[in-house]
Amino acid sequence: MTTYPIPVSDHPGRAHSAQATARRRPLARLLLGEREDARWLRPAFWALLVLTAVVYLWDLGVSGYANSFYAAAVQAGTKSWEAFFFGSLDSSNFITVDKPPASLWVMVLSARLFGFSSVSLLLPQALMAVGSVALVWGTVRRTLARLGATTANVGALLAGFVVAATPAAALMFRFDNPDALLVFLMTAGAYCTVRALPKGSWRWIALAGVALGFAFLTKMLQGLLVLPAFGLVYLLAARTGWGRRVVGLLVAAASLVAAAGWWVVAVALWPAESRPYIGGSTNNTVLDLVFGYNGLGRIFGGSGNGGGGGGATGGTAGSSFGGSTGLDRLFSSEMGLEISWLLPAALVALVLGLVVVGRRHLADPARAGLVLWGGWLLVTGLVFSYMSGTIHPYYTVALAPAIAGLVGTGGALLWHARERIVGRLGLAAMVGATAYWSWCLLGENPTWLPWLRWVILAGGLLATVAIVVGSVPGLRRLVTIGVLAGTLFGLAGTSAYAFATTTVGHSGSIPSVGPSGSGSGGMGGGAGGGMPGGAGGPGGSTSGSETGGSEGTDGSQQGPGGTPPGGTTGEAPAMPDGSSQAGSDDATSGAESGTGLQADGSATGGGGASTSAALTKLLTASDAKWAAAVNGSQSAAQLELDSDTAVMAIGGWSSDPAPTLAEFKAWVAAGDVGYYISSGSGGGMGGGSSTASAIQEWVAANFDATTVGGQTVYDLSSAK
Repeated sequence: MTTYPIPVSDHPGRAHSAQATARRRPLARLLLGEREDARWLRPAFWALLVLTAVVYLWDLGVSGYANSFYAAAVQAGTKSWEAFFFGSLDSSNFITVDKPPASLWVMVLSARLFGFSSVSLLLPQALMAVGSVALVWGTVRRTLARLGATTANVGALLAGFVVAATPAAALMFRFDNPDALLVFLMTAGAYCTVRALPKGSWRWIALAGVALGFAFLTKMLQGLLVLPAFGLVYLLAARTGWGRRVVGLLVAAASLVAAAGWWVVAVALWPAESRPYIGGSTNNTVLDLVFGYNGLGRIFGGSGNGGGGGGATGGTAGSSFGGSTGLDRLFSSEMGLEISWLLPAALVALVLGLVVVGRRHLADPARAGLVLWGGWLLVTGLVFSYMSGTIHPYYTVALAPAIAGLVGTGGALLWHARERIVGRLGLAAMVGATAYWSWCLLGENPTWLPWLRWVILAGGLLATVAIVVGSVPGLRRLVTIGVLAGTLFGLAGTSAYAFATTTVGHSGSIPSVGPSGSGSGGMGGGAGGGMPGGAGGPGGSTSGSETGGSEGTDGSQQGPGGTPPGGTTGEAPAMPDGSSQAGSDDATSGAESGTGLQADGSATGGGGASTSAALTKLLTASDAKWAAAVNGSQSAAQLELDSDTAVMAIGGWSSDPAPTLAEFKAWVAAGDVGYYISSGSGGGMGGGSSTASAIQEWVAANFDATTVGGQTVYDLSSAK
């Protein structure tokens, strides 16, 4: 008869103690399956969560509305349940954002509960950071239970702390992009998968499927990159027969399809003429969004995506915002600063951790943990490294739980095996690699805390030597000292950079990490100094400006030194107030300080260039279905936030074929559109389509132009 290893927490003799613990502290019991085996466990657990909450919630409004594109959609959802359901950019439901609406649902509910504001917008994101830390901790703790309470708890604490101390997490869990919910749901899926292993539970593996289904409704196919790792772990490590494992995976697949598919089916069955256009699609369907703009187009680039929009050419393969394709992509440019601080240590932990577990049974929880986190890291990391479509550095936040899980799980395994040479060398390699790589990363911003990189390098190398020397009989205590010191020095760089990221405001659609005033280096394989591997150095500019490269008005990528956005004139597309819009995330000084007032008394909107007071007043007074129409979603979003009205975004985010000229003429004739605001010759994002140009030409030929707040405005209620 086959026997399976039983984790300490599952031992029958502990049943009475476990029940008592569950009554006293249900959250810790739920996450850990933990008996009362260490007095410091409970306060350490809550201290980690409180620390994460304080850091991530403190001065949460510093970024204002952050990404005005999604903020406007949240504002629209607070006014219209139809806009809430579809994820519309405007409350009159002309067009949706370019992602499914799950992340918007959470933020809209918060805004409806507390009133729409910067804080209510970002509050759910920060709370998801706390939840993700707790879930990673609970997952790692369960997989390490057989190593003993102290080792398992320390490994779990380390993993949870690493999540919170990752700069990409510090950026995106205080921002209104979909990535915060995506990471939380994928982490919840990992936790449910591990919970399913002890008895091969169909219920828990089904919940994992539900979590990934809603991850799909958050960011589509990116949410499914962890699926191979989760499925493999359940198939190999569930403590039940092979037949039940296969059935369990089928149950999980059905749960995933149901959780992801209900919204897709609902949108498909809804008459297209009575719902908003599906932003980012070429034919007004969600399936085109799944397999094109948010799916295969992201991976392979080319027509339909290749850099940010339908109809984009895609430019040079791999020359998107994430730098050139290749195995070094995650280590170079802005990506390196966002995610790679502990990536070398995680890879060492994965390889040597598997060596330590050796020939243990496939159901061994520690092996399962390594396969789960390692599969997550390798699959997602390789896709990010080689995808040729649009990729932004902040996407790498999806790797934070995997890196944390490997550092915590592998580090604990190597510590447990420290009497063996593989354990000591593994710990030394993790400490030494982290110290050196932190020194490299901090060198990309030499004016910020210049002493820190040298302290980390010196302290880390000394700790590495102590671990190696500890192999000599009589000096074993040096291993403990070296590991403790190496952990502190190893976490210092990523923690400092993550904390610096939380202290300043971020705006636009491509925010970057780091302290205020960071230098900006090239991306997309930029030449010159920079990161090891030859890529241009990351910047971490908090203004949200692009770090090397921009999107042309047709959605194609333009690398550093290439053609400026808006055409060959060198002028960026105009924002509603007449300021420039370089690509999709140039920020003003107002964005760095959150909301505020400009010289004319207008509000900055907290996320980008502001609308003039005169134009805001004009739009507020309009009683049309859409107070105005303007080329591009970003221009429309800022107008909506500042005027609290619905604005039609012609061309959507990039070059969506909506509306047609005939549709626009009909809406104008019906009095549904109050004003047309010119975006200049280049248009905004979304203004590069032929339809947008045709509409602008028709408006200019048939209506008189006036200047309001420095912006050309056409009153569509009175023709020439």
